[in-house]
Amino acid sequence: MNVLVTGGAGFIGSNYIYYMQKAHPEIRLCCLDALTYAGNRETLKKAEGVPGFRFVRGDIADEAVVDALFREERFDLAVNFAAESHVDRSVGNPGLFLRTNVLGVQVLMDACRKHSVPRFHQVSTDEVYGELPLERKELRFTEESPLRPSSPYSASKAAADLLVLAYHRTYGLPVTISRCSNNYGPHHFPEKLIPLAVTRALSGGSVPVYGRGDQVRDWLYAEDHCAAVDLISRRGRPGEVYNVGGNSERANLEVVRAILRGLHKPESLIQFVADRPGHDRRYAVDAGKLERELDWHPSVNFEEGLDRTLRWYLENRFWWERILSGEYREYYEAMYKNR
Repeated sequence: MNVLVTGGAGFIGSNYIYYMQKAHPEIRLCCLDALTYAGNRETLKKAEGVPGFRFVRGDIADEAVVDALFREERFDLAVNFAAESHVDRSVGNPGLFLRTNVLGVQVLMDACRKHSVPRFHQVSTDEVYGELPLERKELRFTEESPLRPSSPYSASKAAADLLVLAYHRTYGLPVTISRCSNNYGPHHFPEKLIPLAVTRALSGGSVPVYGRGDQVRDWLYAEDHCAAVDLISRRGRPGEVYNVGGNSERANLEVVRAILRGLHKPESLIQFVADRPGHDRRYAVDAGKLERELDWHPSVNFEEGLDRTLRWYLENRFWWERILSGEYREYYEAMYKNR
C-alpha cells in the first residue's frame, strides 16, 4: 500500500507518519510538504531513516507538482493534513488560508480523480462548528451540527469540508472527513496554547493567556488522533464525517496552570492579554459515531498525555530552541508585544 501524507512535516502529520511506521511497517509513505514556517524537515529525521519513506517538498496548491507526484507514485490513499491552521494568522492574512485550505484540497481531489486513487481523507477540525455556550456543559457537536465557523481559518476548513463532500456526491470520489478536537503532543509548533506555554516557561518568559483564560477546549493526544485517522481512512464509510474527541475538556487557564505545575514554575509567569477577535468560548465534540462504527476510543487521558508532552519538550530543547531563534520570535513579538 502506498500512502500520500500531505503536511507531514507539521505537528499532526509528523505524528501520523511515526504512528503509521510503527503500526503498519509494510506500508510505503510519501510525505508532501511545502515547509512553510510551521513545517520542519528536522521533525522527520528519524522517519527518513525508515525504509519505504519518501519526502517531497511541494505545495498542495501547485497543480503541476501534485499531478507529477500522483502519476509517479500511484497512491492507494491520500491523507491531507496540509493546512494553514493558526487562527491569529488567518485574521491577518485570510487569502493565504483560502489558497492552501480550499484550493489546495481541490487540487488534491482532482489528482485523486485523474489517477484513480481509491480513497481521499480530509483532516478537518471541530472549529468548523463554531462555539458552544460555556454554561451548557451537556451540549456537544455531532456530525449533524450546522457549520458556523467564526474565523477565516475555520471558514476555510468548513469550505474544504463542503467541497470534499460535493466531490463525493458529484464525481463519486471515495472520501472521508475527520473533525478533531484540540490536539497536543510532541513536535507541536510553539504558537498554539500548550507548546507556547511550555516553551515560554522553559525559556524564562511570561506565558500569555487570552482574556480571562475561561475558553474551554476538548483536548486530544495526537497519537490517539492518528489512530483514528488510520481507522477512518481505511474502514470508514465513503462520504461520511467522523468526529474525533478526547473527552477531556479543560479551560485554557486550567491547562496553563497544569503546565506550570508540571514544570515546577510559578503561576506568576501568567500574563493575561487582550482577547483575540471572535474568540470561540467552547468546543466539544461527540465521538460516539466513531466509537460505534469503528470501535475507536482515546487511550491517553489528559494528565498522562500532558506528562508525556512536557517530558518530550524537556528532552528535545534543541528542536524548539532552534525555532524560537528564527522567524517565530519575530512573529511572537508582533502578536503579543502590544496586547
